Amino acid sequence: MRFGILTQYYPPEIGAPQARLSELAACLIRRGHEVTVLTAMPNYPAGRIHQGYSGLLRRETMAGARVIRTAIYPTRALGARRLASYGSFVASSSALGLFALPRLDLLMTESPPLFLGFAGFFLSRMKQARWIFNVSDLWPESAVRLGAVRDGLALDLAWKLEAFCYRKAWLVSGQSREILDDVTRRFPRVPVWHLSNGAQPELFSPQARSVEARQKLGGGSCIALYAGLHGIAQGLNQILRAAEMLRDVGGLRIALIGEGPEKAALVRAARERGLSNVTFLDPVPRAQMPELLASADLALVPLKEHLPGAVPSKIYEAMAAGVPVVLAAQGEAADVIRRSSCGVAVAPNDAEALAGAVRELAANEPQRRAFGEAGLKAAWGEFNRRAILDRFISHLERSLPHAHLQRSRSAPQFHEDGADRYRNEETAVASDPGAHGAAL
Repeated sequence: MRFGILTQYYPPEIGAPQARLSELAACLIRRGHEVTVLTAMPNYPAGRIHQGYSGLLRRETMAGARVIRTAIYPTRALGARRLASYGSFVASSSALGLFALPRLDLLMTESPPLFLGFAGFFLSRMKQARWIFNVSDLWPESAVRLGAVRDGLALDLAWKLEAFCYRKAWLVSGQSREILDDVTRRFPRVPVWHLSNGAQPELFSPQARSVEARQKLGGGSCIALYAGLHGIAQGLNQILRAAEMLRDVGGLRIALIGEGPEKAALVRAARERGLSNVTFLDPVPRAQMPELLASADLALVPLKEHLPGAVPSKIYEAMAAGVPVVLAAQGEAADVIRRSSCGVAVAPNDAEALAGAVRELAANEPQRRAFGEAGLKAAWGEFNRRAILDRFISHLERSLPHAHLQRSRSAPQFHEDGADRYRNEETAVASDPGAHGAAL
């Protein structure tokens, strides 16, 4: 099978889609398939092209996958400049990908950004490939909830583009059941697949814990760690507000690792409020994250608002590391926490509830240990990323038994009956995992 991945985000960048898509590529290659990735020059999240990358087009090989990189206008700003960045990669990937991509059997496009659907549809037709549209976050709905987009012509066009992508895709895959429920409710004829996120429990492990890593995180008797993008969707100011309420908790250290458009304002706010219990750390290579995460006592996973379908991948990595989760979110993400008994879920942007959960767990090591053990069990069972991806690839192999020869564009038969609204990798093993949101 000749499999293509079209994504704006890919290693050496660090982030949820980067990790998920690179592992998908690795699983495909292990099973003897050819993988070509069409992506942007690495620039996320700092908004600067990484050292050693430049020009309009670059080819390289990463872990057996052919990686084609095209130009992008890099920025960490929001608004018009962010739209310009999205548009620049849509244009460069469409134009250069037309010549640089080989013929494909399948092409998966990662959304968001939703605009990449233009390039995905075009290239899938030009390369005679079946098109998989992978939805990590529901856009434009999430953008509306976050206040990034308002009513008007631009929003109307975004809704129409979303509908176009769903209707034209051979398959719509989604990282959560909420995403797929939304798609099937509005577009009942669209074939869907629950491609749940997960973690690599052999990589994120409690055994990675170390004294040295705890010192890097600031030390203390209890370390609460946030690691990831410092962006609008995460609403990290609620962590600072909670930190103010937790000044009296001796030995508590709150560490935030990462980069993003909101980081400068967060660092300034923490300094102005005199939050001596908060430490900001620069981003680290992904290879260092398992040790740092396992060395924390709590994993903080906040969202600013309720974003339907968003289940941050940080949840699963914390589970695999045996670290209890304090989640500030609702919906499916909170259901995953409660069902797995791996931590505490509070409402988003409720700093008082967040502070209360941290205070209680900071004083209760046996409860932290119990949550951590339950999360580790779930990570090896329901949320083992390799098993999830292997089931997905097996289904694609069954759908394309002679991938190099067959070019039928008929839709796959994933709907089994009226009660089972969509076939997914979990139905085969009678489990019910959650999922991730793209840049979460």
